[in-house]
Amino acid sequence: MTRDEILSTYTDISIIEHPFVKHKLTSLRDKNTSTREFRMLVEELGTLIGYEATRDLETVDTEVETPLETTLSPVLKGKKLCIVTIMRAGNGLAEGVLKLSPSARVGHVGMYRDPDTKQPVEYYLKMPHSINERTIIVVDPMLATGNSAIAAISKMKDMGAQDIRFICLFAAPEGIEAFKKAHPDVPMFIGAIDRELDDHAYIRPGVGDAGDRIYGTR
Repeated sequence: MTRDEILSTYTDISIIEHPFVKHKLTSLRDKNTSTREFRMLVEELGTLIGYEATRDLETVDTEVETPLETTLSPVLKGKKLCIVTIMRAGNGLAEGVLKLSPSARVGHVGMYRDPDTKQPVEYYLKMPHSINERTIIVVDPMLATGNSAIAAISKMKDMGAQDIRFICLFAAPEGIEAFKKAHPDVPMFIGAIDRELDDHAYIRPGVGDAGDRIYGTR
């Protein structure tokens, strides 16, 4: 599917069109971007896209005393957010979303992609309590085949999560289709939809391996 076909088919997919987001995504693509700058850009994009992913959070009025008088003013309703990072590349993105809500809970799902089957293999899972009462924001910079994100969100649902959103920076059409087939109820907030997956399941044109570029590994 093309970008336009995807957006006309799935009404709960948001492509973040803000100029700052576009500019920072372009910097991420540049192979000459340093590890330090790449890491900072991923974190900044987590904050920018996180704004959009949390735009509809419920608020409730509470009484607050200003230096001049008492007034009613809105605060977030319910339990704190839970940001779930798909390790390890998701950690940098999660730090950016945390800037919006520093008191949010954080869950970790450790997965790696089997080089032969391209399927996710779980090696770690740690979640805060009461995720069924929290808004869950799952983050991973890249949505390639979609298998890791699909598996992570399936875990969240098995644990009782109901309000789940997904953030990524770059997505392949193949990954989006697989994701929406598995989780049609989960809205997606995406920086850019790229052209395709190659034979090694890398996003093209993409940014290479986001985890390696964030942490300076090979």
